[in-house]
Amino acid sequence: MKVALGQFAAANDWQANAETAKDLIRRANAAGCDLLVMPEGILARDIADPQIVLKAAQPLDGPFMQEMTAASAGSDLTIIFCFHVPVAGENRVQNVQVVLRNGEIVSTYRKLHLYDAFAVLESEHVMPGDSIPELVEVAGMKLGLMTCYDVRFPEMARHLALEGAEALILPAAWVRGPGKEHHWETLVTARALENTCYVIAVANADRATSGPAWWSIPWASPPTRQETARR
Repeated sequence: MKVALGQFAAANDWQANAETAKDLIRRANAAGCDLLVMPEGILARDIADPQIVLKAAQPLDGPFMQEMTAASAGSDLTIIFCFHVPVAGENRVQNVQVVLRNGEIVSTYRKLHLYDAFAVLESEHVMPGDSIPELVEVAGMKLGLMTCYDVRFPEMARHLALEGAEALILPAAWVRGPGKEHHWETLVTARALENTCYVIAVANADRATSGPAWWSIPWASPPTRQETARR
């Protein structure tokens, strides 16, 4: 599986971000990639406006996704990213990870673990999901989906590994702070080592976020339920 890592700084304008994402899709296709992973929150970001997730949210069939699905049409490239989707009857949104291929949504995952830490309260505007996603297959490899803060919860990664995930996909908007780059490196590496699988992690690159675009650890074989019981 050939992977493209599409790290960029999301602007506060969804149309500008759509153009950036479409350029990354073109480049990944030209390079013959099987998978393109982009960050969390690529619809719109503004560190000066914490309510932008509410103002900018779009449905899964909205104009942003229409551009993304059109850009992915006619290609076997699998594209993964996150953006905020309105919730009917609620003054909150959900942080949805989308898997696209050939003009269609292959899978979605609504972020389970919200970032209520380090003086940030994601749950003020975002509703959590209620289920761990099913695995997605790309180029013969099984992928498990996680989003940003999920990486701090080893049980989720282990569950996906036991289901057969050979790589964990982690779009993120990793908030800056003292030692946070070290947290990112340590946690991403730990999830890979303890589950003997790859982790493909791509963080947003704006002034409020940090983290290298990618971290991957080669594996020998995924753990089995019996091996886990003996640990």
